[in-house]
Amino acid sequence: MDEPIPVTRAVDSGTAKLMPDVDRRRAWLLTMDGAPQSYVDLDEPTHLEFEYARRLAHAVDAAAEEGKPLDVTHLGGGALMLPRYVAATRPGSRQTVIEADRGLFALVAEYLPLDHGSGIEVHCADARAWLEDAPADSADVLVADVFGGSRVPASLTSVEYARCAARALRPGGVYAANLADGAPFAFLRSQLAAFAEEFEHLGLIAEPGVLRGRRFGNTVLLASHTELPVAELARRTASDVFPARVEAGARLAELMAGAAPVHDADAVPSPEPPDGAFTIG
Repeated sequence: MDEPIPVTRAVDSGTAKLMPDVDRRRAWLLTMDGAPQSYVDLDEPTHLEFEYARRLAHAVDAAAEEGKPLDVTHLGGGALMLPRYVAATRPGSRQTVIEADRGLFALVAEYLPLDHGSGIEVHCADARAWLEDAPADSADVLVADVFGGSRVPASLTSVEYARCAARALRPGGVYAANLADGAPFAFLRSQLAAFAEEFEHLGLIAEPGVLRGRRFGNTVLLASHTELPVAELARRTASDVFPARVEAGARLAELMAGAAPVHDADAVPSPEPPDGAFTIG
């Protein structure tokens, strides 16, 4: 059998590269302009290599009893890492993926095709525009993992965007977003303030080193109209290879104290990561 070889292709938003994992027979790392974007093991879709992906998966796992099919909307597709995980752990789920980069979608479809009957539908569209037109009460879980380069687009950072997310979720539904920031957390705090305008309950998952301001890194923002399963999430995240903390309630309120919510008129992308924060050699 021929050994898989790296694939490099110019796509809409930059240069995509698929690199095979020498330790796992059908596993691939997708990078965009040198930044790790997705990791997919076609033989074991429940294997999530990235810490932030495991934390997003924890949010989905805790959203309903084990194995129950869910309707999940994913803003941002990449190599369809999390949709494949949900299809494997919750068979029968209906999943909609919104990916703006048509070239990237074509690359993934060619080299990392979905299994027949996966229940995953991919649409090439702008995430904000799609969400604005999405049916109300249509998703049990809404996952946002959208980056332009290494930054979250400004259109996905405002109160108006949070309102669209709240409208698309069913009662009891959960919003989970992959964000990136570092001390003094001006962007993260503005996101918490924006989502507090539309949701009664918020949570945050992050490594202690990030929360203490020691380094720039990923955080997962959670939002819901009903109480989040904080204790269950804390148990799940504490058992990871790189344990994380779950902040909610008073401790989260302390973090966001004094932060102003951002509106479309003054929204900006998330901060540029420091050199080397997310790149690989």
